[in-house]
Amino acid sequence: RPYYDYRDILDKVDALSIVTPTTSHYNIALDCLRAGKDMLIEKPITVNIDEADELIREAEKTGRIIQVGHLERYNPAIIAATDMLTQPLFLESERLSPFLGRGTDVDVTLDLMIHDIDIILSLAAQPIREIRAVGAKVLTGKIDVAKAWIEFENGCAALATVSRLSPEKQRRLKIFGKDYHISIDYQHAEITRHFRGEKGILTETLKPEKKEPLKEELKAFISCVQARKKPKVSAVEGRNALKVVIEITDKIRIQG
Repeated sequence: RPYYDYRDILDKVDALSIVTPTTSHYNIALDCLRAGKDMLIEKPITVNIDEADELIREAEKTGRIIQVGHLERYNPAIIAATDMLTQPLFLESERLSPFLGRGTDVDVTLDLMIHDIDIILSLAAQPIREIRAVGAKVLTGKIDVAKAWIEFENGCAALATVSRLSPEKQRRLKIFGKDYHISIDYQHAEITRHFRGEKGILTETLKPEKKEPLKEELKAFISCVQARKKPKVSAVEGRNALKVVIEITDKIRIQG
């Protein structure tokens, strides 16, 4: 049966998904936490850092689980490639989409780049030293194209490019490390690896077992709820990705 107010189901469920507009995430999540419910919140976790921090504090106080819906973490190519990595030296992501007219109520950094920032932060696993960014409003009143340069304390660097004005859709990540280069095609869940072998530079293409990321994300959430364990993308990881994206967006806005 349908319900028209989320509060009407709180006494009927143990866990839930919040897939409402971002501006409503905080208030709904806070009510759910206080009602003792675990939740999966669609990305971004909240509109701002203060709201995210409050949800983290409330979850700790109530002993509840928050998972944030950063779907690319469950892409089979990302999962397989992660096992191949030693410390990355440089990462480069491209997330390009045609102009579809949807999602234009937010900057492309918050709509698209946040996916790649979350992945980059998880792979670099280092404190950030510096962020630089450029971008522009082209067809909407929001940022439509953007590039961000991130330097980490250990010398690793990353370049993230997003656009919603591309002629075709592209979702790629390149990872460079000592003696290897890995290229990930998100759309086709395919990995190309170049690496140094005894007979020179070798290349292999890998196609991990096909799995639906959304289904895997939901299975992981249920497992975390049942086992009372920390999700791969908890509220803390969601908050950290949001913080970086907000800083990137602010730097672009300052430029005009």
